[in-house]
Amino acid sequence: MVHEHIDSVDALMAHYVAGSLPEPARVLVASHLELKPDNRGLVTDLELLAGEALELTDGTPIADRDQRLQAIFASKDMPSAARMPNSAKPVFPRPIRELVGFDADTVPWKTKLPGFKEYSTDIDGCEVSLMWIRPGRALPAHTHKGMELILILDGAFIDERGRFGPGDISVADETLDHRPVAEKERPCIAFSVLDAPIKLTGSFRQLIGDLIG
Repeated sequence: MVHEHIDSVDALMAHYVAGSLPEPARVLVASHLELKPDNRGLVTDLELLAGEALELTDGTPIADRDQRLQAIFASKDMPSAARMPNSAKPVFPRPIRELVGFDADTVPWKTKLPGFKEYSTDIDGCEVSLMWIRPGRALPAHTHKGMELILILDGAFIDERGRFGPGDISVADETLDHRPVAEKERPCIAFSVLDAPIKLTGSFRQLIGDLIG
């Protein structure tokens, strides 16, 4: 996802401020800040530190300035929320709606397992997914071959680390083996970004039970 390892939400925020995240991960963080604006404080502090460091840096002339400007002006516009269907109360934050082009009520869900629906696509070298998990449904135990970022949009899930509710970000890598379970009160809807496939773990008996749901 990035050259440096991301092992915490704070590290993820630092990369967001540095502008080193791929577009799906940047959208995930921007959506997190929309859902939990109080967490903007850390980002603001990091932006101030970055600004101070920039002021102490000697300027560097831009090579091929005219060509770069022409490329910028010729680039395509970002997707506009205006083209999306109206939603009385959007579930998805604006950055996600603009990235995927729809809200929760218009997602072209595909059932992957009983009680588990998903929409996935590839963007900027990442697998980007929207997930709908039935209340009380456990996902198969797994670990990761790379980085996995999950932003909870509605509902919540619980795993070995605790509870993740609306606006929370789960950061996972090859050191984590977990089995997320959606809370029983309502479906869990989440946005995930992966830079490598997951790897199923756990006993054969548990895996069969989780696949059946």
